[in-house]
Amino acid sequence: MATRPDVDATAIQKLAEEHQQIVYALKLEFDTETIRIHSGLGELTIDGENYTGAGTLLSISDIEDTVELKSSGVTFALSGMNAEVLGYALTENYQNRIATLKMAFLSGGTDHVVGTMTIYVGRMVQINIADDPDSGASITVQTENRLIDLRRPSNHRYTKESQNYLHAGDTSLDEVTRIQNMQLLWGRAYGGGTGGSNSPRSEPPPYEVIPDLP
Repeated sequence: MATRPDVDATAIQKLAEEHQQIVYALKLEFDTETIRIHSGLGELTIDGENYTGAGTLLSISDIEDTVELKSSGVTFALSGMNAEVLGYALTENYQNRIATLKMAFLSGGTDHVVGTMTIYVGRMVQINIADDPDSGASITVQTENRLIDLRRPSNHRYTKESQNYLHAGDTSLDEVTRIQNMQLLWGRAYGGGTGGSNSPRSEPPPYEVIPDLP
């Protein structure tokens, strides 16, 4: 774990300690603005970004971690949502926007963050809004893990057109079409029949030489 880029050395030390003070920080990247909230109180600076405390109003579903390579989504719920975030939920194109959940370790009795680790990165797929007369407005954000992409078919092919769509100006696949039906000579000896040294020697079949690419 110490070699992962999203886990710093201080977080590794904190994980080994018996007592820890932890907050969870959620970042929702809408097109207009990025919402940053955490499960504690007050303002916190986490990895150079400011997060607003939501306290017990923020709840997070279980995060499944298994030895299998599979996609498991996470649901975030926030009660008592303010008008600003509620407006984003109603008007923004939120689907496939990034949601990141971090675990932050605080120095005992302070609001100073001494270590962080990213525990989940996914994409927003659905936002549900509920208005209860007793508890007020609440918003639920459903996300899917990035591993879901492994189950989606890719429309890209190993062709010049696909390669240029992904990387404009790349010429690495320009000759793919030409070599599909080409006969390549590799370690093959050509000789005539079985009649001995005076038997005529057959010529190798013609082949095409691909010029060096610029």
